[in-house]
Amino acid sequence: MILNASGCLDALTAPEVVLQLDAFVTKTVTPLPRPGNAPARIAETEFGMLNSIGLANPGRERFLAETLPRLRKLGLPLWVSVGGFAARDYMETCERLEGVTIELNLSCPNVDEAPESAAEIVAACRGATNLPIYAKLSPASWDIGEVARAVEAAGADGLSLVNTIRGLALDRRTLRPILGTATGGYSGPALRPIALAAVYACRRVSDLPIVGMGGVTTGRGALELVAAGASAVALGTVLFADPGAPARVRTELEAAIERLGLDSVDAVRGLAHGGGGVSGERVLAGPAPK
Repeated sequence: MILNASGCLDALTAPEVVLQLDAFVTKTVTPLPRPGNAPARIAETEFGMLNSIGLANPGRERFLAETLPRLRKLGLPLWVSVGGFAARDYMETCERLEGVTIELNLSCPNVDEAPESAAEIVAACRGATNLPIYAKLSPASWDIGEVARAVEAAGADGLSLVNTIRGLALDRRTLRPILGTATGGYSGPALRPIALAAVYACRRVSDLPIVGMGGVTTGRGALELVAAGASAVALGTVLFADPGAPARVRTELEAAIERLGLDSVDAVRGLAHGGGGVSGERVLAGPAPK
């Protein structure tokens, strides 16, 4: 299954890209509207991209009343990325959602974090909804496997690995930070080994389905995430440069599997752990649109 990473694709302005996916993940929704961080918000680097968008979004009420109904018309399973600044923010949004999979953005490096732990936020949301909940975790966690165990115990149905990691870029002439917030979330090809390590570590301690993401630009990159234990793969930064990436990566992935002499992606899953088809068999695209 191929998805987009949250915030990397506008479904309403690029429906032809979205229809190459198996499910669409929305930009993160917060209770109140957010204008986002001060510019500059994007900085290209040698091996990737920094962003400091700051969760700019129209807010929960407008999203539910205007954006979500339009997204449902696309006919794809929808994942709604939910954000907030306290467990209650996440919980109140989750209890308003229907017919979607929920991805809890627990790790945005560009805004203040909630005071509660990831597990506490998951537990609050689990008490508010029966919808599938995926916890999106930070690669900066010292022991991401321990965090995975904690959110699983709190009621998460799956993991999204990984979010961006904090980085800094300096202007060539002034040697001052390029981004308005100085630091931002780093994504792109250089993030891939970090994502692989996170997926591998979490698969060793949990049987939850994992959506692997971070630096995937080719079918080989997707193949490696699946081998590390991912049940699905999300594309992020590559979508800015290559709107045909979902279809291309899918074709390349199928070819890579065939070259290995295997008959399906299930035979690849978990190979990095010494066996195939050992993990993430419960992953689904999500509830059908209503």
